[in-house]
Amino acid sequence: MSTALVARLDSAGDVLITGPAIRAVAQRHDRVVMLAGPRGRAAAELLPGVDEIIEWQAPWVDFDSPELTAAHADDLIKRLRDTAPERAYLFTSFHQSPLPLALLCRMSDIGWVGAISVDYPGSLLDLRHQVPDGVPEPLRALSLAEAAGCRLPDGDTSALRVTGVAPLPAATRQRIGGDDFVVFHPGAAVPARRPSAARSRTMVAALVGAGHRVVVTGGPDERELTASVAGNDAVDLGGMTTFAELAALLAAARVVVAPNTGAAHLAAAVGTPIVSLFAPVVPATQWAPHGVPVTVLGDQHAPCRATRARVCPLKRHTCLDDITDSALLEAVHRTAHRGGSR
Repeated sequence: MSTALVARLDSAGDVLITGPAIRAVAQRHDRVVMLAGPRGRAAAELLPGVDEIIEWQAPWVDFDSPELTAAHADDLIKRLRDTAPERAYLFTSFHQSPLPLALLCRMSDIGWVGAISVDYPGSLLDLRHQVPDGVPEPLRALSLAEAAGCRLPDGDTSALRVTGVAPLPAATRQRIGGDDFVVFHPGAAVPARRPSAARSRTMVAALVGAGHRVVVTGGPDERELTASVAGNDAVDLGGMTTFAELAALLAAARVVVAPNTGAAHLAAAVGTPIVSLFAPVVPATQWAPHGVPVTVLGDQHAPCRATRARVCPLKRHTCLDDITDSALLEAVHRTAHRGGSR
């Protein structure tokens, strides 16, 4: 039986956008084992084509990872040797190096390792694939799989997909109070990529004032943010959904309004149109949600453009906070129309 290792070590959104590439790898191999970090595991559990997950926190990727010790590296090496894949496909973002993980794969006796690499890899890679700038991240990852001889099956459009999304729990539906609603997701792990809480609050108020039922979502660590943003106008579900339940909620929404974060890519994976509140710290041409109707809002020429800043370098978060209510409402209307009836 042919076993492949696919690796994506960062966040949930990053794991989701690797989905088309993983489906292509699964067409060539009998079994696919995914190496994911703790922030990406929940997304990995929903990806078609993944048979098993190894969770490991990479010190060169995660913001709060422990230091790389011999024991930490040995743990991964042992698990990879036990898995014994014939091939390892290492997926990264355009600004990441695959070479630290490639070294650990070599130390795990994996006979073939492929990755996209700008840096010279020496003998660490059997396939050193290179991609021009500006390619959307899902297609960038897919190009690595294709360069290794893996192809999507006929009819697979390379859209993001998840599996096993169940209907919304009855209690959640009752809390929402109806079927026609807009999801507003105000948070993002990187502060520079989200509007201020105050501006998110007024955006929600504008949506409600225009007649939309609004549901505010967020993780367990965002309850204070979602409560503030929802106020008395919207339904606050911050911290009340698992990742799989969030997928079901986004699938039921008419439109999702979200910054550049995992929830936006999850909305794309369940086929829901998106209004993307996109800060230009990374390029929207590469990172905007893929495969569904998307309207990008935000000043893509702001001074923070292409800086990869984690915290906004300006006194005011102008690229997102200066989005007008009228632009938001028009984008929601237009995007919902492009998505058709749901």
